[in-house]
Amino acid sequence: MRSDLITALRPALALTLAFALLLGLGYPLALTGAGQLLFPAEASGSLVRAPGTGVRGSELIGQAFTQPRDFHGRPSAAGNGYDPLASGGSNLGPASRKLIDRVRQDQSKLGAVAPADLLLAPGSGLDPHISPEAALFQANRVAAARGLRVDEVRRLVEARTERPLLGFLGEPRVNVLKLNLALDRAAARR
Repeated sequence: MRSDLITALRPALALTLAFALLLGLGYPLALTGAGQLLFPAEASGSLVRAPGTGVRGSELIGQAFTQPRDFHGRPSAAGNGYDPLASGGSNLGPASRKLIDRVRQDQSKLGAVAPADLLLAPGSGLDPHISPEAALFQANRVAAARGLRVDEVRRLVEARTERPLLGFLGEPRVNVLKLNLALDRAAARR
């Protein structure tokens, strides 16, 4: 009786082990290898490097730029701000007093009617992009802090504006990290 049970279970155990190895180890390794081969930059985190300083961040995850000399990204509700381990929104609704007070406080710091993406956090809390309007809104402050001409900063914003995919998928956007690195390079050339 016992040998009949072992004989009956043997194929099931062998298949379980085979599929565990195939799907739990082989398949992920094959996809990782294919990703590294076909899309090496993306598979490695889309890292942005700057000459002389190495990795400055990822083009997929925003950073908390706070200096007047830098363009600022969207507010982040992810952990303590742009924490990829705590990705997520604030879950505050449009009628939330806490959200309204925070937006009013941020608006008063900016001193003028700012584009919405400088006031409202993205759903993930990690968005590295702002609209071209939000970047141009900050151009005067950045130019003054860096000692650059406003038209020079505006040209950098226009040059760093990413167009919609295929001309119609998505919105024009500016990667804040890449824009700030372009500003650093422009300042170094002076």
